[in-house]
Amino acid sequence: MQFGMPTLIENRNLEENAELCSELGLDFLELNMNMPMYQVDKIGDIHSLLELAERYGIYYTIHLDENLNVCDFNEAVAEAYLDTVRRTIQIAEELGCPIINMHMNKGVYFTLPDRKIYLFEQYREWYLEGIRRFRKICENVSKDAEVLISIENTDGFTNFQREAVEYLLESRVFSLTWDVGHSYVDAMEDERFILEHEEKLAHFHMHDAMGGRNHLALGTGEVDLAERFKAAGRNKCRCVLETKTVQALRESVAWMRRNGIMDRYL
Repeated sequence: MQFGMPTLIENRNLEENAELCSELGLDFLELNMNMPMYQVDKIGDIHSLLELAERYGIYYTIHLDENLNVCDFNEAVAEAYLDTVRRTIQIAEELGCPIINMHMNKGVYFTLPDRKIYLFEQYREWYLEGIRRFRKICENVSKDAEVLISIENTDGFTNFQREAVEYLLESRVFSLTWDVGHSYVDAMEDERFILEHEEKLAHFHMHDAMGGRNHLALGTGEVDLAERFKAAGRNKCRCVLETKTVQALRESVAWMRRNGIMDRYL
């Protein structure tokens, strides 16, 4: 099992993140495509990223833009997102990234007096057709399957999302990311779904949570972290210590060292 960190906004540039990653003894840095400098048309100089990784003894994974919506009903919008995925897979292969992490977009919903109706649920076949197209494109671009696209739980999978995720997981290209803080906050609904598909687990976002708050430093909340690390270990997953601040990341690494986590799963 290997451990990594997210791109932290407190750090001014990629090198500061890479330097911190190396200093803490972590293995990889997750490039976050929500940020402007990690867009597909900005990454550009692959050689410089590889040189930086070599200098600090790390490698990269990628987190796709959280707004990604490959099933948007506007075909031009959906195609732009699909093209982003195509190009991201190509960049990941050039960088030697083993994982591209993604969220499943719920799309727009209408609020009625008694309930909320998601348009992807109401027009389910349109949505699933978009999912089928997405899977086919990913399979065609990632022919050698060395790059896995790993689907992360966020705020509770809907029924239509579960159907889509199960279809994607039938493919060699897709895997699961278990975000343990999110699953704790969302009443464990996603945890049950993930454990039903445990053989597809490849990636973890590890952070603590308490009540409705997550992304806390490890050891400062209520998540049964020992059990989550066991699950990650038996599935040979990578783990991002997904805190939002440098201080919380340092505290998380210190907690892991005190508890022998890093040594246990080397």
